[in-house]
Order: sequence, then C-alpha cells, then structure tokens
Amino acid sequence: MGPPEAAATPHQPTMQSTLRHKLLTGFGAIALSLMILAGCAGPNADNAAKPGESPAASGPVEVMVFKGGYGSDFYEKAAEEFTAAGGPKVQVIGDPRIDQQVQPRMQRGNPPDLMYPGWRFDHWKAVDDGAIMDLTEVMKTPAADGSGTWGDSFEPALLKLGQSGGKQYVLPYFFSVIGWWYDPDLFKEKGWEVPKTYDELLALCEKIKAAGIAPITYQGQYPDYMISGMLTPWLISAGGIEAYNACQSLEPGAWKSPAVVQAARMIQELAAKGYYQTGATAMSHTESQAEFVNRRAAMIPCGTWLHSEMRESMPEGRRMAFFLPPVIAGGKGDPTAVMIKIEPWMVPAQAKNSAGAIDYFKFMTTKAKAQQFVTEKGTLMGIKGANDVELPDYLQGAAAAFKGSTATYAPIWREWYPSLYKTVEGAITELLNGKLTAQQFADKIEAEAEKLRNDDAVVKRKVS
Repeated sequence: MGPPEAAATPHQPTMQSTLRHKLLTGFGAIALSLMILAGCAGPNADNAAKPGESPAASGPVEVMVFKGGYGSDFYEKAAEEFTAAGGPKVQVIGDPRIDQQVQPRMQRGNPPDLMYPGWRFDHWKAVDDGAIMDLTEVMKTPAADGSGTWGDSFEPALLKLGQSGGKQYVLPYFFSVIGWWYDPDLFKEKGWEVPKTYDELLALCEKIKAAGIAPITYQGQYPDYMISGMLTPWLISAGGIEAYNACQSLEPGAWKSPAVVQAARMIQELAAKGYYQTGATAMSHTESQAEFVNRRAAMIPCGTWLHSEMRESMPEGRRMAFFLPPVIAGGKGDPTAVMIKIEPWMVPAQAKNSAGAIDYFKFMTTKAKAQQFVTEKGTLMGIKGANDVELPDYLQGAAAAFKGSTATYAPIWREWYPSLYKTVEGAITELLNGKLTAQQFADKIEAEAEKLRNDDAVVKRKVS
C-alpha cells in the first residue's frame, strides 16, 4: 500500500506552521459552536460562553487517559506539538486505573477537560447524568487540517457508536476488530486452509486434532472473548443483524430466538467433538494466547490487540494472521459482518477549558497524526485514511475485513446492561461445561432480559 504520508513529529516546521494557522483560526469556529451550546450546557453553564462572548481556549488543558498496552507517550508528545503549534499547554495524566481518579472528580464537579477513562468507566451512565458534553454542533466545525468538517474526519460507522438520541457524546480514536487468529506458516506447512464456513471449520478441526494439536483455545476466565468471537457472530450468521440488534435492544423473546439457540448449539458442538483445548475454561487471556503462539493450539478468538499483548513472549519469527469467524453456509447474516470496539474519548460537561480540549483532540485526529499512531503503535484508527499506510502483516487481515465489510457492529449492550452481560458470561461457561443445554442457555439469558425490561430504574436503549 506504500509508505505512510508524512506524520507529525516534534520539530517538524512545515507541519507545525500549517497547523498553527489552522488551529488558531479553528478556535473561532469552536468558540462559536460552544456559544450555541451554552444555552443547553446544563452542569457546565457557569463555564460556558454567554451570548456575545468568546470562550477563549485560555489556560492549560488537563487530559486524563487510560494507560494500557499503547501507553500514554503518544498523547504526551502530541500535547507538546500542539502547544508549539499555537495551542494552550496540555497536561496529560496517564494511569492503568485512571477511572479511579476520574470518577471522584466527576462527582465533585471538577473533571478534567478531556478524558479517555478506559473500559471500566460507564460513559453511558455519565451521558444520562448530563455529565458529558454534547458535541453534535462541534462536529460541524472545521477539522484542524482544513480537510472538511471535524465530523467528516471520522469513519461514520465508528462515529455512530458514540451517539445517543441522535446526539454525539463520545468520540472514537483507535479501535479493535474482533475475530479469529491463526499461524499462517503453520497452516501452510500442514496444508490447512482457513475456514470460511462452519462446516469447513468442523472439517479443519478434525484434521488439526489428528495432527496432535488442539484446534481451538480460548480465554476461559474471560468469557467475553467467546461471546465476541463465537456467540455473537454465529447469532448474526443464523438470524441476521436484526436478530442481534433485537437482543441488544431488549426486545421480548430476542434472547431465546432460534438464532441464539443455534449459535449456542454450535459452541456446544465444538466442545462435544473435543475441538477445544483441554483446560481452556480455566485459562487467563495470556495463558491461552501463549498456547496459541507456541502452536499448542491452532486458532483463537481475540481482538487486534493480540499481537501487542503477546509480542514479547512470541518465539522469534512466529507470525499470526486474522480471519473472520466462519459463518453458517446459507445463513441470513452478512458474511462480511465484522465486530468492532472503539476506545471512547469525551469532554466532561463541567470541563473548565472545553474549547482547548476540543482543539487538542482535533489535532490528535488529523489524518497525519492518526497515521502516525498506526505506524508507531500497530493498531487501527477510526480516522478516515489513517489505515491507508503500510500496515504490519498481523494487521492486514483485520484492516481488509473492516474495509470490505458491509455490516459493522459493536457490542454496545455490554455498557448498556452490565448485569445482562454478566449473566451471559456465566451462562456461556455453564454451556461449555455441559451444565446447560443450548435452549436452557437461551432461556436463562431471556429471563434476565425480562427483569431488565420490567425494571423502571434501568434506562432502556435501542440500536438505531
């Protein structure tokens, strides 16, 4: 695909001088949009611009980020470049448990200006509480690089995941693609073909088992991997995306539909045939992934973070490649359907310098900076054109799957209804251990869904 376009780096005069002009002129557009929002800012009313006033991006910008596998160094360097290009000073605070710092500050009304609090933070509850800024109008303002509106900078399918009630609250940055992984060199050596259908998977598993290798391993201590890698794609393959959306939207009977039962039977069939690695139910994510990279198991469900997690422990020269979960031949679902998960960024409603925070994130989401993140961190980005660079081989399959998909989806019900998700996690372990039949599995989940439907304290949402 060719080398990436010139990415921003410290001391790059052309990039900085161009962005300095665009950022400074962009402040006015953001100020205008914030003035429009001032009348409905809610908890942020004291800090928002009044009619006729310009909410200048003065003072420092405080950014709190989850420090996971990709660290926080990129955001810190970007902050230095942003300031050098004419923006305010930005302080980036990164921590693996940043949510424990964010939550009490949100409650005290003293949040950071911009945050990426990680998966433990319930951002949809924060939206419901009026604690997250509505960015709908801001998305119509110019992008930092002058390429159009800021909203046009993002992949539409990913941007939509941050919307509630037709309004934009949460923004994507890097994202993960969920699927299955295999060792292309091992498959070539053995003459195995990557399965595209479930029937092909069954035939392949028999060959792999005969070769003395476990066909499939999984992260048994964290059932989310099997929910994302098997249950959900097979539910969609059997009943179409409509069946999955009905489940996410808590429609009556959705969780005990024929599609859910069929997906559960497929998971159970693989167990009955001995195609899962012995002991996988008790394995952590790194334990099962180590079994995969050391060729004691041939396939594993996981997201595109797999290589990042395992690169330090992979044997020299060992490779991995992505493929979509095998589908049901003739199923109702789109065979190109792919699950994605975004890493959500947001501006608190009570941020003291929301204008500066937005300008900084605009800078972070320029195509050049996003491409730089791809090449430095080895993951995919939710910014248009960011992934059109020379990707590492382990990302190429996932990038191609996302680009070629006509049906992207995300497990947003996990954040909407955490108790339901916990029920599914427990039920899938019981299913694998033979304690539930496929029908009992579906009935158990539907019973929990019914409790939620009847609980007036639970905010009900629908996939649009």
